[in-house]
Amino acid sequence: MPYLGVRMPDLRRAWGVVFSEHPLAHEEDFLRELGDLWDDAEFREERYTALALLDRYPKWVSLALLERLIVEGAWWDYVDTLARKVGGLLVRDPSLAGDMRAWSCDENMWKRRVSIICQLGFKERTDLGLLYDCIEPNLDDREFFVRKAIGWALRDYAWHDPREVDRYVREHAHRLSPLSKREATKNLARLLE
Repeated sequence: MPYLGVRMPDLRRAWGVVFSEHPLAHEEDFLRELGDLWDDAEFREERYTALALLDRYPKWVSLALLERLIVEGAWWDYVDTLARKVGGLLVRDPSLAGDMRAWSCDENMWKRRVSIICQLGFKERTDLGLLYDCIEPNLDDREFFVRKAIGWALRDYAWHDPREVDRYVREHAHRLSPLSKREATKNLARLLE
């Protein structure tokens, strides 16, 4: 999908004005507007605007909606933004961990990626069991975006517990891809000092 070339700061300013002047009063309105923006988009900025609506109306965001956007978006710039939204839902409803475990084995690569990176930034709130459960079925995956996600999630958690990440990488060194290891250990030596 092509770009119009509108810079992100300009888009954010436009969203602030448009969203303030045209508030959505009902969930049905939100879903219709988001769907129109997403489904009829000809340019990436239109889809970015749809994603911005998720921030504006978080109470109407569901896992099913995010799943649809992840599967249809199917590219890292959309999916990584949506992974953070999934993480927000997970904080509010920890029972969604079961869905993330299921997504980690899904045939859709982007759902697997989201299951791995949805806890980015959680630090001490990271459910380490969930993280490892989502990484495990993907350790042998050869897809770049999955390998990168594994390394990124481990590197992010290393800021909270570098010794645990060091242990995990050593224990799984024979299965982790070189990319995953490189990403996971990027700051590790400094953090272990």
